Amino acid sequence: MNTTARADAQPSAPHAADCHDLIRVHGARENNLKDVSIEIPKRRLTVFTGVSGSGKSSLVFDTIAAESQRLINETYSAFVQGFMPTLARPEVDVLDGLTTVIAVDQQRMSADPRSTVGTATDANAMLRILFSRLGTPHVGPPGAFAFNVPSVRASGAITVERGNKKAVKATYTRTGGMCTRCEGRGTVSDIDLTQLYDDSKSIAEGAFTIPGWKSDSFWTVQVYAESGFLDPNKPIRRYTKREMQDFLYREPTKVKVNGVNLTYEGLIPKLQKSMLSKDKEAMQPHIRAFVDRAVTFTACPECDGTRLSAAARSSKIKGVSIADACAMQISDLAAWIRGLDEPSVAPLLTALRHSLDSFVEIGLGYLALDRPSGTLSGGEAQRVKMIRHLGSSLTDVTYVFDEPTVGLHPHDIQRMNELLLRLRDKGNTVLVVEHKPEMIAIADHVVDLGPGAGTGGGTVCFEGTVEGLRAGDTVTGRHLDDRATLKKTVRTPTGALQIRGATTHNLRDVDVDIPLGVLAVVTGVAGSGKSSLVHGSMPQETGDGGVVSVDQSPIRGSRRSNPATYTGLLDPIRKAFAKANGVKPGLFSANSEGACPTCNGAGVIYTDLAMMAGTATTCEDCEGKRFEASVLDHHLGGRDISEVLAMSVAEAEEFFGTGEARTPAAHRILGRLADVGLGYLTLGQPLTTLSGGERQRLKLATHMAEKGGVYVLDEPTAGLHLADVEQLLGLLDRLVDSGKSVIVVEHHQAVMAHADWIIDLGPGAGHDGGRIVFEGTPADLVAARSTLTGEHLAAYVGS
Repeated sequence: MNTTARADAQPSAPHAADCHDLIRVHGARENNLKDVSIEIPKRRLTVFTGVSGSGKSSLVFDTIAAESQRLINETYSAFVQGFMPTLARPEVDVLDGLTTVIAVDQQRMSADPRSTVGTATDANAMLRILFSRLGTPHVGPPGAFAFNVPSVRASGAITVERGNKKAVKATYTRTGGMCTRCEGRGTVSDIDLTQLYDDSKSIAEGAFTIPGWKSDSFWTVQVYAESGFLDPNKPIRRYTKREMQDFLYREPTKVKVNGVNLTYEGLIPKLQKSMLSKDKEAMQPHIRAFVDRAVTFTACPECDGTRLSAAARSSKIKGVSIADACAMQISDLAAWIRGLDEPSVAPLLTALRHSLDSFVEIGLGYLALDRPSGTLSGGEAQRVKMIRHLGSSLTDVTYVFDEPTVGLHPHDIQRMNELLLRLRDKGNTVLVVEHKPEMIAIADHVVDLGPGAGTGGGTVCFEGTVEGLRAGDTVTGRHLDDRATLKKTVRTPTGALQIRGATTHNLRDVDVDIPLGVLAVVTGVAGSGKSSLVHGSMPQETGDGGVVSVDQSPIRGSRRSNPATYTGLLDPIRKAFAKANGVKPGLFSANSEGACPTCNGAGVIYTDLAMMAGTATTCEDCEGKRFEASVLDHHLGGRDISEVLAMSVAEAEEFFGTGEARTPAAHRILGRLADVGLGYLTLGQPLTTLSGGERQRLKLATHMAEKGGVYVLDEPTAGLHLADVEQLLGLLDRLVDSGKSVIVVEHHQAVMAHADWIIDLGPGAGHDGGRIVFEGTPADLVAARSTLTGEHLAAYVGS
């Protein structure tokens, strides 16, 4: 008998290597996680749900992804690790079964003017090689088509020693594609002199219109009046050519004003040093508004905004230059590349076609390669980062996505679902933090965190299938099938914002009246022109006040910044403590006099271990409270300042509302924070630990104090759980009922159904969009079903 055959017929035991099918997390305590222990199946699509602030990002990004990255970094030599960012080990007992993690988050891309969609995705690099091989006339290597590479010419002598021989080279040249005028930026800045002074007046008559430049200002206006270079009593428009040169551009010169030695400098360089070189975000609002008015950016007249030199623009393939190719809509560029047939560069053409087709497939075919990467929304930036992974040959890696549906129309979500499933089917583990029911529905495995947010969250409420979640008694399960209903009655507009002949980006001479005094929603597929209409074409002044815009730009702030400092809440609190205790307000700031001297008010001491991960230990002197011991002896309403900063917004609202601690100014700010659904945040929580949705609602709460009559919100449902959308709709209603006009750019069907008026752009994206395809009430849009939005809204409300 054949023993080999008998052995083969018997079922074999599973190989040891096939037993590692789970990522095991035990005792995770990062941020608000409370000893979380879960098992995540590998090579499956797992969706993490829960209310905003429940701990989803803390588990997925700050624990799983962070530890994977830290372990990968440790495989490099100590020398290499010295050049890499040091990563601390997450607060977790056991992390087992990890694979290499590729995290695709919503962090906006570099706002550097030389960073474009093409440079961020390597599409530009391939185009440069293509033009260096096929372009006529031939102007040089790939660098000759790069707007980041300047041309260099040098002459002299260098000696190269090789054995007994010496070779002398006398010249060096490098041909770059950078435009010399704008240095590859595409725009040149100019200062509008009419915003600096009134040339019909003299300096003595108060000609300057610069904020803070008053006639009696010794350090500014008086220097010009008493310098001796100018006649202070002559109107500026009557200055001679020499006087105008001295007034605007004179080099720094020592002068004596009223017996004091000062430096006189031309107005333009003086302003560039004192105001224009500073970070705009850090300026006071009135200074920032002045800079926005005074500095204008126009397309470079030498390169027409293409960033490229004349030589680079002169080389063409079939009549198309590299500047023309980068300016094309990517879907059109992909079609043009497909029409090229040149065997000598066949592999390059194949790779370039695949890259461009990936843009179209992921719903970004409406972009152009020369689009500055800093102008992309968070959702667009995340999808651009996805492109390099779509064709990757890697398998058995873990992809982590942070709300990939942000900025996507319901029509586009199905396409995103297919891409995530394709990544999974190649043998990868896909982890997605998401709120949209359309994406939760395709999950193989669901982890629901909660039950609340902040200190009320951080535990696993459910783990299992989508059907199990739907049947379970969790906040997400109860709201998974929520559907908004159309309004029975809509508000009547009190006026209209008129937009005429809008042509920003892809808008096609759009005329539209946006109603005021109501909740107006602007919608349409991604790239249809919504932001171009609302942010790029709308007048900034209205009859009843200015326009307050709350967009998705990130909040600036360090780990010392928190909701109390960002909203201005800390000022009235410090004054109330100072008044109650008869001391200076500065004592109650952890960034000022009251800071613990050991940790400088940080609450922790950071130890740099060179190439090893640095450690943060709680300061032993202040026990993490950040303040000097003597400061904590001062109380207000029985609490010291550290105890107040440890309160949640809801607790603090009650604390400052009545009794000895009653502080109306603080109570008003806390009320606004509670209104936007941030009642669970602690006042001293670092801004760096807030989720994207929390940061946007924090900005909204801050802007609610402004006097503007028109509020423009850009996708306020981003990062919001299904259960929180209802609260947001209530907030929008309160804003409108208080006399404000609210304009919302939004894809969420619940917000569309709740609107008084809908403006739908489309029908497609890029040059297929830019038109108004519907104006009217949500009920009319559902009844007509004439647009993609109408079809999806009708399906959502069950009509």
